[in-house]
Parts: sequence; C-alpha cells; structure tokens
Amino acid sequence: MIVAPFTGIAASPWVRTALRYGTIALAVCLFLLTLRRSGERAGRLAERLETSEKTNDVQRQMLDAAARRPRDRSDLADRLRDGRF
Repeated sequence: MIVAPFTGIAASPWVRTALRYGTIALAVCLFLLTLRRSGERAGRLAERLETSEKTNDVQRQMLDAAARRPRDRSDLADRLRDGRF
C-alpha cells in the first residue's frame, strides 16, 4: 500500500532529479561535518602535545636543579663561602 504512492512519485523525472541533487547535497554536508570534526580532534591533540611538552620541560628543569643541589650541609656552607650558590 505504501509502495504505490512512492513509486508514482519516484517515476517523475523532476522528482528523481531533486532526489539525486538532495542526496549529493546531503553527502557533501556529511563530508564537511566529518572534516570539521577531524580538524577539531587534530587541534585538541596538538594542544595536548604542547601541554605535555611544557610539562616535560618543567620537570627536566626541576631534575637539573635537583642534580646541582648541595649534597649535605658542609657542601652548602662551602658554596655559600665561595659565593657560587
């Protein structure tokens, strides 16, 4: 019952042309939305990479500072006397 009206509508050349263009427009819109979403995802990944690089740089500086610290109180006193601290 439902098929008969749709076959009558789809038999018209104007309707077929409109359906064809509608399908093409829908495909283009979906492609653009997917492209936008992948661009947003790439931006978030780049931001996450930049943040992790900054964090790693700060941690590296902290490790370097810890490696240069005085070993004990006498070493600290020697550095203070020499003016290297």
